[in-house]
Formats: sequence, structure tokens, C-alpha cells
Amino acid sequence: MGLSEMTLEELWQLFPIVLTEHSPAWAAQYAREETRLKTALKNDALRFHHIGSTAIDGIAAKPIVDILLEAPPSASFPSLKTDIEAAGYLCMSQSETRVSFNRGYTERGFGDEVFHLHLRRYGDHREIFFRDYLNAFPDVAKSYEKLKLSLWKQYEHDRDGYTAAKGEFVREITQKAETYFAARKE
Repeated sequence: MGLSEMTLEELWQLFPIVLTEHSPAWAAQYAREETRLKTALKNDALRFHHIGSTAIDGIAAKPIVDILLEAPPSASFPSLKTDIEAAGYLCMSQSETRVSFNRGYTERGFGDEVFHLHLRRYGDHREIFFRDYLNAFPDVAKSYEKLKLSLWKQYEHDRDGYTAAKGEFVREITQKAETYFAARKE
């Protein structure tokens, strides 16, 4: 049975939430994948960002590198989707303004390197504020890590529940981050 035929519950069993200590290898994985994608997509107007917990210094994370890919309004999402899939990614969900992909998931479980790619329009990048704030305030990053570790086993096979349980913290810190960085621009 292929991944596309599996139920959500079967996928969650095959791909449980696993948190590991922070690894400097994640930044290197991101850099290699960014280079690979830039070569494959051949569009200088695209903006790449390493987001998610693997981009936050010193905290435990799922060993999945998140990439935010911002595209200008003139870029065709259907065309980009085709090119991203040709680069080895599987489309997981899509709307008019957002498309999510992954790479590194196999019928046997996680591959050696796993990526989530989030295709968005320019400016749809609140995750950058969250990442930068946690990197600027290590005590807040450690609070986030503590929350994640406390939820891990309870939601090991329920990604949606895990994400929802972190939601209030992420929303609160993202709002603080947006205010903090806006004030620094003035």
C-alpha cells in the first residue's frame, strides 16, 4: 500500500512525533536543500527561509526541516507545484494561497532527511517572526521546548492534536514577536 492510500491514523502510526536534541546538521540540511530547490525551480524571485523548530537554536525538535518558500504574486502556483513535485516532493494539501509538500517520507517510515515545504505568497510568513523571536530570547525558546516535551508522548501519534496543543503558545509569542520587531524598525 502506498502512502496516498493510507488513512491519517495509519500515517500517524508510521510517522510518529519524535523529538530529538538540537542538531547543527539541520542548518546544513536546509542549506543543501535550498541550493537544490533553487537549481530545480530556476526562479530568482522566490524567497527561501528555514523555519520551524529546527531553525531555533538549542531546542529539541522533530528532525524535519521546514522550508518556507515565498513566491511573488506573478508566480503561477500550479506551475510551481509541478516543478516542486518534479524535485521529489509530494503535495500534502493546497488552497489558493498555500500549498504544503513533504519529502523524505517512505512506506517504511522516515528517510534519512525529511523536509516540509510551505509554498506561500510574499508576506505570508508569520513563522519567521516566531523563529527570530525565539532565537533572540533563549528563555522563551526553552519554554517552548518544555511545552513540546510535555506534549510529545500524549500526542505521539496525533500530529493535529500536537499542533493544536501548542497553538496558544505559538499565537501568543508570534503576536509578541510581530510587535517587538515592528517597534525595532521604527
